[in-house]
Amino acid sequence: MSLDPTKLPDPPMPSYTFTIYHRDVFEKSKFKDYDSLLDNRLARCYARASYLASVLESQNGAPGGETLPQLVPKSTDIFYGSGEYVASFLIGSQMTKNYLLLDTGSDLIWWQCGPCEANKCYKQDQPLYDSTVSKTFRIIGCTHHGNKCRTVNPGFYCNVENFECRYDMHYGDNSQTKGFIADDMITFLVGHWSSRITFGCSKDQTGELNFSSFASGIVGLGRDLPDGYSLPSQFGGNVMSMCLPSFDSGKGSVLSFQTSKWPRAKSAELLFNYRYPSFYFVNIYKVFINDREVPVSPSWWNFNGPMMNGGMFVDTGTSYTTFPHDFYTVFRYIFREEVQDIAMAEIPVQPFDTCYKEDPNGRDLYFPVVKLYFGSVNSSTMLFLAQQRVVVHYRGLYCLAFVGWSSERSVLGMNQLQSVGLTFDTIASTLSFDIDACD
Repeated sequence: MSLDPTKLPDPPMPSYTFTIYHRDVFEKSKFKDYDSLLDNRLARCYARASYLASVLESQNGAPGGETLPQLVPKSTDIFYGSGEYVASFLIGSQMTKNYLLLDTGSDLIWWQCGPCEANKCYKQDQPLYDSTVSKTFRIIGCTHHGNKCRTVNPGFYCNVENFECRYDMHYGDNSQTKGFIADDMITFLVGHWSSRITFGCSKDQTGELNFSSFASGIVGLGRDLPDGYSLPSQFGGNVMSMCLPSFDSGKGSVLSFQTSKWPRAKSAELLFNYRYPSFYFVNIYKVFINDREVPVSPSWWNFNGPMMNGGMFVDTGTSYTTFPHDFYTVFRYIFREEVQDIAMAEIPVQPFDTCYKEDPNGRDLYFPVVKLYFGSVNSSTMLFLAQQRVVVHYRGLYCLAFVGWSSERSVLGMNQLQSVGLTFDTIASTLSFDIDACD
């Protein structure tokens, strides 16, 4: 049965709060079974990795993206959509309800902005926002030498013919969006309180691939920067909190600004990387599997060289945590040694290389836990990962839900952070984790 996104309930919440869902809530009706749904998620993970690689390498001045392992069969049909979670927005004076993908790795919020020219906009499942109907819509002007577009992104420029701030955004899968910068009101559910935000009025989405129909655009949640276009930058608060529903949850959860309802019991330090100012890097220090440390010098995780290589950042669009190949090889070896009394599969399923057979008698299987320490080996700096945050059930096997790639950087992915309350505090420079805060 197909899910009608316009009828999803929005629970009562305080101001500056949005409802978020995992995207599978909207897409699961398109797939015949769980494994085919997971195939699609894994393909998105590969597309996201390719995109991140292209971003990181282009920032480094390299000629192109790095070569990545093939994570999914080439026959998999996938459109890269830039995120695993969506938030609901009420836009303009008409309060048009749209769902937008969340992306902690970008600094622009944009949505399809009617009226569209023929074949310029992709089909979306929600009503199309029409700027000519909204009484609160405004175009933001610019001048070539004076009021410039307030971003360092090279895809933005001032069009001197009509003095509009234009943008042309390209994504790693060759999807593309073009438009101009404007502002309008968004309405929060509690008390119908409104706030004016700057956004990309997207008029042309005619890249080689289309965006997914269930979402109307993308919400850039990159860390707050002076004159930035990301949502945290616009709300002007140092705190952003979210609780990410588990992949198989049909429930909504929360994305809030300037407040967090979680106690912030476990925390990492947020590190600023000037080469990637929108990304949320954390001070990963040591990794344990059960009580065995994965041997590596702490300097492994530090930024190194003029290109600021190394480190770990959090990304809402990446499903599974990725480690550099050298580290992942040792991590995988220790995990295999720590697994007891569970038969290992001779042939794993891509993209995973460490999988275990189901018990023939149907008994529950328990796998080693993974402990990530940030800054020091201390209970207050530990992110404790167990069961579904460590392994994924896929095609009759239980597979280690971590992957290796050729980058020197690591990405903390959403499988490890599902149902975890996250509080980003850029004044205190902390990212706090509260396990099982939602669902």
